[in-house]
Amino acid sequence: MTKMSLSTKNKVIVFDLDDTLYKEIDFVKSGFHAIASAIGIEGAQDELLNWLQHGENAFEKLTAKYSIGYSISELLQIYRSHIPDIYLDNDAEECLNTLKEKARLGLITDGRTLTQWNKIQALGLTAFIQQEDILVSEAFGYGKPAPQVYRFFEVKYPNCAYYYIGDNVTKDFVTANERGWTTVCLLDDGRNIHRQDMDVAKEFQPRYRVQKLSQVCSIIN
Repeated sequence: MTKMSLSTKNKVIVFDLDDTLYKEIDFVKSGFHAIASAIGIEGAQDELLNWLQHGENAFEKLTAKYSIGYSISELLQIYRSHIPDIYLDNDAEECLNTLKEKARLGLITDGRTLTQWNKIQALGLTAFIQQEDILVSEAFGYGKPAPQVYRFFEVKYPNCAYYYIGDNVTKDFVTANERGWTTVCLLDDGRNIHRQDMDVAKEFQPRYRVQKLSQVCSIIN
């Protein structure tokens, strides 16, 4: 793996959230547990997960099987607004601790403002990333791969070397590549929610691929 040395004052390292800094399946399990607690059915979280993993609409299956007194929209609200039981693993925490001393860190994440901020707060990410450098698509008005989310950091921190760390080859890297950012893909360890298909056109490919986040430090030296 090639190493690059740059002035520590001239680096901006921006992360994706879901399936990059933590595993999104952990949020799903947490949400299903919140629903099971709300409806008072022990083991419902396991049924919901099983239905999901078999490609079925978990909430439709739940309301068809049980008389729970909740509509699907109400179940979705519980799921999206619950405080998740998720955390940074040691590798992610080590990576963030190391990189925050080398560069300014940022975050770009697609999703609903409340849901994504609940994740961000549960993970304690504001200990590493300034709140104003965290972009959630619903609140910001743009999501990946729109150029506006990358331009935000270029304008705020001009004349820097920019890096984007993500996992989704369909949207995480194409615009960053076009804008001259260095892109790094965290490879799926088998737990990602969405299948990671690396068989995409060259412009969608990351410059580097890593098995774990701590390897990013070998790239950004």
